[in-house]
Amino acid sequence: MTTPHLEVRATADGSSTLFVPALNEHYHSTHGALQEARHVYLAAGLEPALTAATGPVWVLEIGFGTGLNALLTLERSLSAAHPVFYDTIEKFPLPWSVVDQLSTDPSLREPELLDYQHQLHAATWGRAVSLTPQFALLKLAGELQTTDLAAETYQVIYFDAFAPDKQPDMWTDEVFRQLYAATAPGGCLVSYCAKGSFKRSLLAAGWQVEKIPGPPGKREMTRAWKR
Repeated sequence: MTTPHLEVRATADGSSTLFVPALNEHYHSTHGALQEARHVYLAAGLEPALTAATGPVWVLEIGFGTGLNALLTLERSLSAAHPVFYDTIEKFPLPWSVVDQLSTDPSLREPELLDYQHQLHAATWGRAVSLTPQFALLKLAGELQTTDLAAETYQVIYFDAFAPDKQPDMWTDEVFRQLYAATAPGGCLVSYCAKGSFKRSLLAAGWQVEKIPGPPGKREMTRAWKR
């Protein structure tokens, strides 16, 4: 699978994102990649799971991308009461020539985080590695639809695929049934998307859908719970 041509671009909060000319699509919100990741995935997804946890928290990310969500989750895990096991699926892993250009992200001013960013991208695909005593990573290269996911495992799913009109095969009833089966009872799925078709697919797959305030520049986002 060949990674499409990518352009590194700055977002409004100073953090970087990638632009895919072939799709006319950005990896993150142009209003701020960093603040979007913290609002959508950490505040709305990870924090409730950490609060409710009595043991390790399993996170599944759909779309590793620049590694920003993983980096922020690793950073949060350092002060968490329970370790985080982080699995992520990416169809188009980034080449190092692109990864090296992301180091200007304001979230990476601390040398320790710069080192973790390197470790996240350098980790071998398809093999679980412990980057800290509190954070273990498993990166899977390929398509979600053909990935065998363990049943009732994940407390949180970060659904960070490209928008439905850019990547429609990722936003089907079948995909959300697959993710529902992999989610632990009481677990949640969070996404920046708030489209009606997305919510209907979630409902069809059995999820309980919740509309909550979105990050800066976006009025709403979606959180769905496994009943």
